[in-house]
Amino acid sequence: MFEGLGEKDRYGEENDVSPSWIFKLFITGFFLVLVGIAVIVVASLLSGGSVSGGVVIFIGPFPIVFGAGPGATWLVLIGIVLAALSVILFVAMRRKITEKVG
Repeated sequence: MFEGLGEKDRYGEENDVSPSWIFKLFITGFFLVLVGIAVIVVASLLSGGSVSGGVVIFIGPFPIVFGAGPGATWLVLIGIVLAALSVILFVAMRRKITEKVG
């Protein structure tokens, strides 16, 4: 079923062969998240309640944050904190990788 999985190459290292079912599972999960977002948006628009939203867009390491609605301030603050954490994690992981290589 998993041909090549766990086999060793001529240098004694194991081959990493990804089965296609992992990719299918990833795509299925991605589409389920998109469908869930669409259902929540339609339900909130049809219910007539107040809607708040926030967006964080990364251009390189620089985040651009937008928000609208009564709860937008909190959403923008959470977006800024998450953006800062992602930049910190990126820098930390990059240092860790360069230490292993060099």
